[in-house]
This record gives sequence, structure tokens and C-alpha cells, in this order.
Amino acid sequence: MRRYERLERIRRMDPYRQATEIYRLSSAYEFPWDYTRSLELALYRTYAVPRIGRLLAETAELTDRSQKRYDDTSLLLDAIVEHGFGSPQGRTALRRINRMHHAYDIPDDDMRYVLCTFVVMPRRWIDAYGWRRLSQHEIVASTVHYRTLGRHMGIKDIPGSYEEFASCLDAYEQAHFGWDEGARRVSDATLDLMASWYPRPLAPVLRTATLALLDEPLLRAFRYTPPSAATRAWVRRAVRLRGRAVRLLPPRRAPHFARQNREIKSYPYGYRLADLGTSPVPGLPGCPVRHPD
Repeated sequence: MRRYERLERIRRMDPYRQATEIYRLSSAYEFPWDYTRSLELALYRTYAVPRIGRLLAETAELTDRSQKRYDDTSLLLDAIVEHGFGSPQGRTALRRINRMHHAYDIPDDDMRYVLCTFVVMPRRWIDAYGWRRLSQHEIVASTVHYRTLGRHMGIKDIPGSYEEFASCLDAYEQAHFGWDEGARRVSDATLDLMASWYPRPLAPVLRTATLALLDEPLLRAFRYTPPSAATRAWVRRAVRLRGRAVRLLPPRRAPHFARQNREIKSYPYGYRLADLGTSPVPGLPGCPVRHPD
């Protein structure tokens, strides 16, 4: 297979009718590492909205059980990509996702914003650091895929195009990014989790490198001291060089899904999709209180 042969195949497909299939080819064959990193940062930046970060801190899912929460989110979302919305696996994943989110009084604006990060951040990351830029077919297919996910989740007023998703994301962040003590705890726990995937002596370097990849509004919201300009330049150059090196490699012949990521550590003996995810925490906003029989 030639390096750009799969891209030629994607361009012959219908990005509306075959959206999830195109997204699967893009995320599991063309850019598995880039999609993993960009979706990690997509979810991470949502913590900078105080209402979101505060709720996550109150549930303690991302502070006390950060590895499991990371694993479950990745596995549930990727099951839909791997198997499709209409598959038994896809329907099970959707039921678990909806059950978790509907247990809390989450404003529709916040749900829409999180959906925007899934659409916008991978494109911005891949265009900056990938071995090639995303094609228009891939951008449209990703947008349609996540619009479908949003409809299954009951989110209202979903943007209709990539450009509308990007405008919605930028406007929401400008209006809502801000400091919250609980959100900062969630952010610190997430950075610690990412560093834990590598040898312990590398933790300070990895934390600095991650901060170097964050934009100024995100750093300000969490009140992190920005890395130096030289550090940011070197880190970003290194990630771009990785993309150029991948371009020289033979194209991937087998898909790589989230369940194959070395960062997934909670289920060494396997898992059932129906068992993944969180349980409601009584006493939090919108969470039903269970009374003893």
C-alpha cells in the first residue's frame, strides 16, 4: 500500500453517508496517536469551564479514580467508532454514556461545548502536528459523526458544520473559561495521570512538556506559570518532527483502537462495555438520592 492510498480511498467515499467509516479510517489507521493525544487535550480543556471542572471535582472521578475514568471514557467513545452506532456494542456504549450524563443536572450548553471539543481539537492538533493535514472529507465526516453522537445524547442546537462548531467552541471558551479551585485539582490529577504512564524520573519533564502544548487561555484559567518561550518552541518542534518522521514510515495496515492503547490500564483481564462508566453520586446537583427500602 502506498502512503497516500488510504486518503485516496477516503476521498472516493461519501462523508455524510459513510461518516463513521471515514472517521474510523482516519482515527484508527491514519492518525491513531494524534487522535488519542488530541482527544485527551480536548477533554482536559473542558475542565477550565468552572461549572464543568467543579462538578468533576465533586464526583471525585477524575481526582480519586482518574485512571479508571480515563479508561472508561476512551473505551466507550471508541466502541462506537470501532463498531458503529447501530451495532450492539455501539448501542451499549451509548446507553452507558447517556445514563452517566443524565444522572446529573448538566446544562445543555456545557454538553454542546464538550461535543465541540471532540470536533475541533483533533483537527487543530493534526493540522499542527500530524504527518499530513486532514482532508475536507475527513473534516466533514468527523463533524457528521459527532453530530450523530450529539443527537443520540439528546443535545439540542448542535452546530451544523465544522466552522460552526469552531465558532461555538471559541465563543464559549472566551465567555466561560475561568478559575475554580476544584477544577484546578482535576487538572493537576490529570497531569499526574499522564505523567504516570512513563518512568517516574520523567514526570517533571512530561508535566512541563504538556503545559508547553497548552494555549494561553487554558494556562490562565488554571493559573499555571507558562513554560518559557524556548521550552514551548522546543516541545512543539519535537511533536512536529514526530509527524514528519511518521510520514516516512509505511502506512498502517491494521487498525489501532483505544482498547489497544498502552495508557489503558484498568482492565488487564478484559471488560464488558455494560460495566464501564461511573455511578451517580447522591447529593450532587441533579443526582437522585437513593433511600433505603
